[in-house]
Amino acid sequence: MAETHVAQPELPNFVMMLADRFGAHAFLERNSWFEGAVFSLIAIAAITILAVIASRRASIVPGRLQVVVELFVGGVDKFVCGILGPKGRALTPFIGTLFVYILAMNIMSLVPFMKSPTSSWSTTLALSLSVFVYLQYTALRQLGLLGYADHMLGRPRGIVAATVLLPVFMFFLHSIGELIRPISLSLRLRSNIWGDDMLLAVLAGFGLKGAPLFLFNMFLVLIAAVVQACVFSLLTTIYFALVLTHEEA
Repeated sequence: MAETHVAQPELPNFVMMLADRFGAHAFLERNSWFEGAVFSLIAIAAITILAVIASRRASIVPGRLQVVVELFVGGVDKFVCGILGPKGRALTPFIGTLFVYILAMNIMSLVPFMKSPTSSWSTTLALSLSVFVYLQYTALRQLGLLGYADHMLGRPRGIVAATVLLPVFMFFLHSIGELIRPISLSLRLRSNIWGDDMLLAVLAGFGLKGAPLFLFNMFLVLIAAVVQACVFSLLTTIYFALVLTHEEA
């Protein structure tokens, strides 16, 4: 008996509509990353325009947009430094940008004919790998090669250092943990956003009968979008803390 493949529910977006219009639907099926890349670039463009507008109108007496931006930057800086200490201020731009970027992508499904890029694993995996690479780079720069090796070996000291098997075992555990983190980060974000977007598509299929539930779920999706951006940023900060705290030990 031949298998029947049921397409998953999905709200229409302009990339999908253009592909259907010009007969490029097969291309989207073969290159599932393409939609995510397009909407990721749109999110980048929107954030860039907002940042330019906010910075150009900066003044001693701040306007509403400047006040919001300054409060956000101050809040992120306080959050990061509260976990990493004063030296964590150097990571405020990275973690703050990460939060804004993820939040913008998460809420794009609430805009008509748009799609959340973070519902695609290719997008969330790219984000997680960026965190992974920057984490390793920062750790090597802050700790040095010997300090980084000391961290990976579990910081053996005294009688523990004489036990060769334990540092080797700790190195194996740390290596596995470092490699698993990008996968867990990406899957957590992708699964939550994908589930929310699919539920919106299912409720939209009910028509007017499901309108109240659809609108209510949009509110829940907005909350989930903020929460997931916070979780991703929080875990990223914790990962940095697990490495950089060795510098002060």
